Amino acid sequence: MKFSAVIFTSFFLVGSADARADSTTSPAVVVTSKVSHASFKGSADTFTGSVQIEPLFPAKNPSRVSGGLVTFEPGARSAWHTHPLGQTLIITSGDGWVQEWGGQKREMKAGDVISIPPGVKHWHGATVSTGVSHIAIQESLDGKNVQWMEKVSDAQYSQ
Repeated sequence: MKFSAVIFTSFFLVGSADARADSTTSPAVVVTSKVSHASFKGSADTFTGSVQIEPLFPAKNPSRVSGGLVTFEPGARSAWHTHPLGQTLIITSGDGWVQEWGGQKREMKAGDVISIPPGVKHWHGATVSTGVSHIAIQESLDGKNVQWMEKVSDAQYSQ
């Protein structure tokens, strides 16, 4: 019982607003305010439809991991692409689809975690009638975390 109380207390203190450290009290711990994450519209070269991207954290040496929140309006999707060290998608809201090259389109729902292995050609996005949001986490290799390819055709999307 004492052990779980210690864990709960530690978790509560770390998660409480009063426990947020600034750079003057703890230079090792950084709290980045949401306001510093300027979102932008997904490029028409790499997305079809309306897509909003909010960078959450960049890769900072020695880490190679970065993450962002991506929101797809109904019918929107990424182009085909790969990630040199893979990608993890955490579906935060809505319904969407993911498909690997040569495979069947698969449903994604809020709460699902999608693991895409390194080098696997795939796309992901919203369904025709429902938007989807996900947190995308990927690692860079030689400074690159994605290789964009051709757009997903309407026929491929509708399969």
